[in-house]
Amino acid sequence: MYLWIKALHLIAMVTWFAALFYLPRLYVYHAMARDRGEQQAIEHFRVMERKLYRGIMTPSMIAVLVFGGGMLFLTPAWLGQGWMHVKLLLVALLVAYHHVCLIYLKQFAAGRCTRSHVFFRWFNELPVIALLAIVLLAVLKPF
Repeated sequence: MYLWIKALHLIAMVTWFAALFYLPRLYVYHAMARDRGEQQAIEHFRVMERKLYRGIMTPSMIAVLVFGGGMLFLTPAWLGQGWMHVKLLLVALLVAYHHVCLIYLKQFAAGRCTRSHVFFRWFNELPVIALLAIVLLAVLKPF
């Protein structure tokens, strides 16, 4: 049973990260279209952003948390290990990042987002750092 939960956790994590990488990239293109006044493209990005966030990103995040919680339930000793504390902190920061993406989604949908495409290019890099750290912690269990 544990291996099934772990496999589902990894599948959900890959899907969630794909969306965490792609949604801010859509924001880059949306901001560029906004700056050029391309209304048709703006509408297209609004639909893509909403569908990605609601249809893929949020269900994937929930699955990551549920299956990760299931693994912790089956292996509670991990909660006493330092690497897991750091990993859970990074996951909490990713959940916060996920919700910040929602704030930008709503701002773009309302035509109120003033952030530049350059900002979103940098914003898009934050989950990369978390991914590297989380994978290294989970595989190496350094402390």
